Amino acid sequence: MNDYKERLTLLAEMIAFSVVDGRLHDREYFFLSMIADELQLEKSDFNNLFHQEEYPVVIKSEFERIQQFYRLALLMHCDGVLHEREQIKIHEIGINMGLNPHAIKRVLKAMENSPTKIISPEFLLEVFQEQLN
Repeated sequence: MNDYKERLTLLAEMIAFSVVDGRLHDREYFFLSMIADELQLEKSDFNNLFHQEEYPVVIKSEFERIQQFYRLALLMHCDGVLHEREQIKIHEIGINMGLNPHAIKRVLKAMENSPTKIISPEFLLEVFQEQLN
């Protein structure tokens, strides 16, 4: 993903998701900050995203949609509290991204069962690719 504006939009979606439970936890902010660094976004642009409306995101590549879904799932778990609204919203986002609902459930269940809430990239891709066969 090369376009700076696309990267800002992805992070804006993550910020909107991070406050779906009504609060931005310090760990969530730290995680979002790490993603902003990974996406090579300016610190001022990152901070300005907290004051903007949610943007619709159209991600063309399936790999990028899976990657964004996983980022959102990690964000959901990083505060250590799994809210019902977060669970509902992540399913909704995944379906709106065009991801398979069964794969979404499987990935989220695997993350929930993992002591670190992290799953391997191979498993993540395997689950979504299984649904294509």
